This record gives sequence, C-alpha cells and structure tokens, in this order.
Amino acid sequence: MQRLTSFTLLICLVISAFTACQNSSTKEQIITTKKWAKTTLTFEGHPTDETADDNPFLNYRLNVQFTHPQKTITVPGFYDADGNAGETSATAGNVWKVHFRPELEGEWKYKVSFRKGMDIAVSDDANAGESVDFDGATGTIQVNMSDAAEQGRLQYVGERYLKYAESGKYFLKGGADSPENFLGYVDFDGTFRGGQSEEREGEASAKDGLHKFEPHLKDWKAGDPTWQNGKGKGMIGALNYLASKGMNSVYFLTMNIEGDGKDVFPYTSYEERLRFDCSKLAQWEIVFDHMDQLGLMQHIVLQETENELLLDNGDTGKERQLYLRELIARFAHHPMVKWNIGEENGHAEWTPKAQNTEQRKAMIGYLKKADPYQNFVALHSHSDYKHRDPIFTDLLGFKDLEGMSMQVNRKTYIHDVTKEWLKKSADAGHQWVMPMDEIGPHWRGADPDDRVDNNQDTVRAWALWGNLMAGGAGAEWYFGYRNHNNDLGCEDWRSRDRLWDYTRHALTFFQTHLPFGEMQTHDELLLGDQAYCLAKKGEVYAVYLTFGGNSTLDLSETNAKFSVDWYNPRAGGTLQKGVLQTLDGGSVVNLGNPPSDEDKDWVVLVRKIY
Repeated sequence: MQRLTSFTLLICLVISAFTACQNSSTKEQIITTKKWAKTTLTFEGHPTDETADDNPFLNYRLNVQFTHPQKTITVPGFYDADGNAGETSATAGNVWKVHFRPELEGEWKYKVSFRKGMDIAVSDDANAGESVDFDGATGTIQVNMSDAAEQGRLQYVGERYLKYAESGKYFLKGGADSPENFLGYVDFDGTFRGGQSEEREGEASAKDGLHKFEPHLKDWKAGDPTWQNGKGKGMIGALNYLASKGMNSVYFLTMNIEGDGKDVFPYTSYEERLRFDCSKLAQWEIVFDHMDQLGLMQHIVLQETENELLLDNGDTGKERQLYLRELIARFAHHPMVKWNIGEENGHAEWTPKAQNTEQRKAMIGYLKKADPYQNFVALHSHSDYKHRDPIFTDLLGFKDLEGMSMQVNRKTYIHDVTKEWLKKSADAGHQWVMPMDEIGPHWRGADPDDRVDNNQDTVRAWALWGNLMAGGAGAEWYFGYRNHNNDLGCEDWRSRDRLWDYTRHALTFFQTHLPFGEMQTHDELLLGDQAYCLAKKGEVYAVYLTFGGNSTLDLSETNAKFSVDWYNPRAGGTLQKGVLQTLDGGSVVNLGNPPSDEDKDWVVLVRKIY
C-alpha cells in the first residue's frame, strides 16, 4: 500500500480580541501552506471553561468562511481550552481553533464569524446572537502545489468505489472492525469503563478494563507521536503494525454510552450531553493525525443500536446536532473519513426502541449539510434480511446516504447480498458503496490464527473475495466475542496476522491487475455455483474458484484471443502459469486446472491479447 507522504502543517494564527475588533487597519495575515495540508487557525478570545455557566460549546459559534475563485466553504470551529490541552489536560482557557485542509491551489481568503447567543452553535441563522471578540477577522492563505505522492481526499463519486481526489485512484478497504471500542484507551484523559470517573479507596481502578495495547509497544518507533511524557505508545504502535500489514482502515465508535463497552464518549462525563472534553479530543486528534500519515481511514461510528435514542430521543435536535458539529469541527478535515450513522441501526427484537426512517434521514441530512468536506456517509446494517431489508429499502434513492456498512450473519450470503444492494441502489438512481464491515456469527466473527479449527479459509473465500468479486468495496474484520482478542477485548492485532496477509493479497491483486472500476460481476458466465466472475466483457475477466478445481468461462460474445494467468490468494506474489497459456474466444472454454493445490482457492486472470 502506498504510504501517504504529505506533511501535516500546523499554522497558528493568533488574533487578539482588541486587534480584530478595534484596529481594522491592521494588515491582514498571509499564510502559506500546501494543497491537502492540515492548516489550523488559532484565535484568542476571552477566558472561559468547559464547565462555565455560559456553555462555550453551545452558546458560542465559530465559523470561518474560506473563499477561492472556484469554491467557497464554511468550516466550523471549536473551543480548545488553553490550545494545548492534550499535553496540559487543561479545562479552561481562551483558545478557539479551525482546521482547514485546502483542496485547490492558489489564493484563499478567509473571514471569521464568532458570535455569542443562547444555543447559537446549533442555529442556522448567520446573524443570530451578538458579535464578540475576534468576529470579522480576515486573512489570506496562499496554497502551493501538493507533495508528489499525495493521494488527496477520499470522495464518494456516485460509483461503487470511493476515489482519491488527487490521484484519481479507486479505493478498496482492508482493515480492523475490532475492537469497536478502540478509543476506550487507558492513556486518554477522561476515559473510564462504565462511566466510573474517580478512584475510590478499596475499589478497583476506574481505568481497569480499558485498552492498553501492550503487545504493540514494540511497534512504536522513535519519532512517533506521544503525549504527556510518553503516553500513547501502545495505540500508536498498534496502528503502525496494522499499516505495516498493508491495511488502510480502522473502525471505531466515538460514543458507546449504554452500549457494549461503555468506555468511549467525547463528553466531560458519562452523564453529560452538551459539554466536551477538550484534552481527550485533542489526544484523539494526535492519533488521527498519525493515522493520516500511515494511510489509515478513520471509520467513525457515531452510535450503537443500544443508544440510538440517547440524544434527543432519536431526533436530530440540540444534543445530536451539537455532538455532530463538534466531531465535524475537530475531525472532518482528515483526508480519509467514513461517517457511519450507527452500528446495527434500526429496529430489532433486542432493541425495540430505535430510530425510525425519518429520524435516520434527519441525522444523515444534518451530517451531510454540516460537513464542509463532504466525507462519505454510510449506515451499518443488521445481519439478517428481516431487519436489514425494510430499513434500507426506505433509504434507496436518498441522496445523502452513500453506502451500506454491511453486516451479514452467514459468510455464504455475502456475495449475493453485495450484488443485490449494489443493483437495488443503482436502479434507484443513487449508487451505494458496499464494503463488508462485519461478518457473523456474532459470537465468532473472524477467528485468531491459533484457533485449531479457525475459519479463515472460508472468511477469505466467502467474505473477502465474495464481496470484492461482487463489486464490493472491501472488508474490515470483526472478531466476535468468544475468541481471545475479541471485539471488546482485543489488545493484539497480531492475533490475526495471517488474516491481514490474506486481505493484502486480495487488495494487491485488484489494484495491480484489474481495472475494477470498469468491471461488473458476471457470475452467469461461469458453470456452477462455486466460483465468482468479475469482468469487463471482451477485455478482462477475473474468475475466483472458491474451492479450487476448474471452471468454464463463456467467451462466446467475442472472437478475441486471451492470455491465462493464475494468482494464489493464500500466498499472494506474482502471477503464475498453468497448463493453458492462451484461450480463443467465440465459445464456452475450459480454464484448466491451477498450477498446484487443485483443491484450494485460486484466481484465474483472463486478459485480451488481440
């Protein structure tokens, strides 16, 4: 996988309230940065506190409008205590910030709106409240060419795959779905299991049960980020390891109050809903910045099925809007963001109280409207058709939803479910992206390498290749709850070391050998039901044999001549030759046998010669 090489550029622009409001003749600030680089504007207002009666998160609103000759966007800002809370754990200060990541070269002008008023943070009225402090400040940002290897932002482009804005390459996902409570980490401020927030004599530590990722301390490297005198090495090391295996995505919840883990929340306490922990979120940002450098997508899951009604009873009112606004302000600028509206969203027997279709649409719509960077938005499904189909049928054609975050209870169904919803969404006039984000059964998921009867061969065949050969967008691996290093308790991603290899081999084959953005699933060209076919008919065909053997391929629609190569999805590597070197079109042809291990899975690559 190509490592992202663009640097993260932090620019601090400090404007005093007196200068901004009283001295309009002061020369405007001119900042120089690079295309796609993180550029942070920092402003000083009057002192306040996370717990101030006049809530700085709700009763103040910072927006900055950035204008380029070709584009204008308005980016929300956030209260950041003393501006260095990740290191100081400060809860008070006078610093406000805005993260800007320019997508166009040339000159950008910016103008600041900073206003105060009751609940103004969730108001759409630009003139609400009163002007305060640095309101009206202006400046210029000169954006130069991006680094040569820069991929740019991942974007939804109305197709089956996300695409990098700079390189134009399609993105296929491979990564970790577990632990879902990845951010329930011992070194983050204000992070406790079950809402316990203080140490009591004679009781267990409030930090007991949180992730430490100690097996990955050896993966931290000199020069990697930490905070507060060396904290964070286990988590940073874990991310280093995952990226070293060629993975590019991590799934995690940002709020699991009343959910399974009860250890991840952005608020100042487990019970709070309108005030945010500045130091904790600043520490999250350190981790997310490192993920950018490693080329890892932040798959941000906003809620669980157990807490869909926690904010505003499911509506998108004050609590939910403020929650989304804060996450957008702090994290939407990252170049590889996937917003997931919620894990297992919607009605099921075990959660009879859930968001309905209109509440779901309202949340998705607000998120899409408020995010200036227009990051990809998906919704996580239930595992079976009885609960999945009614929810997603109601959302077909809804323009603000761009994909299904698939959960499927039986691996053998994944290929067909992927094909089904890709077709349904395309027929509705709004193509969804369909990655495989959670496999069943829920108690097992993807087994660790050392389990004697581990299921990784069928995970590879039915889940990974099953999704990709249907036109799906890749996979993240869920670990169940009965295995060691399970969904809530995973401390060591090396427990699935071989599974990351299998995933990398699949992604490498697609990215190296296939124009997969131009291909469609064509299983009807094969004989039998133990193989999948993805094809650009008449040009290139990929045939995946789930359990080896041989197959036939219908080439009757073309008279071209084709080369035949084999790829080993278990070991990766270069293409191999079998007995058959070439094939003639014009009929149904036999593909022959694999080069070896005829009873195991293989990929046959058939490409037009002339």
